[in-house]
Amino acid sequence: MPIIAKKPESNFTPCPEGLHQACCVDVVDLGFVKGPFGEKHKVEIRWQTEMENPETQRRFEVRSWFTLSLHEKASLRKTLEAWRGRKFTETELQGFDLEKLLGVNCQVQVIHNITDDGKVFDNVQAVVGHNPKVPKLVPLDYVRVKDRAAQHGNGNSSGPLTDDDSIPF
Repeated sequence: MPIIAKKPESNFTPCPEGLHQACCVDVVDLGFVKGPFGEKHKVEIRWQTEMENPETQRRFEVRSWFTLSLHEKASLRKTLEAWRGRKFTETELQGFDLEKLLGVNCQVQVIHNITDDGKVFDNVQAVVGHNPKVPKLVPLDYVRVKDRAAQHGNGNSSGPLTDDDSIPF
């Protein structure tokens, strides 16, 4: 019996542009990722917004990738300081646990980017502190990435992945 591989059809609906109330639902360690300036340790922060996708009846989720660094010019540091509304202390700069962000509310500025082939995706432009006049969000129907493999299986139970050099075609 043949096993047919196809290009999946995407029905992705981006989060609408604008400033949204959000709650941090996950921090994902992406490990070392190759980029134009070499390998860098990357993390992804995920937020769930107050807006619901009418097609799925689930809240929109947005995310951003960051180099895992609190250097003074690092995007992660700038984002966290804007979110917290204050600079890091010298003690905090010695090591800040990103897991502390889970459940923390904020506002995310979402913009749309368009790929060369016309697909629209959402991009978190900025993160600022929670608006105290708005009730805090609590995450809904979200399973952290680190817990998904144990709960649902990750399809990689046969052993480690091979590198491209060992693929026979």
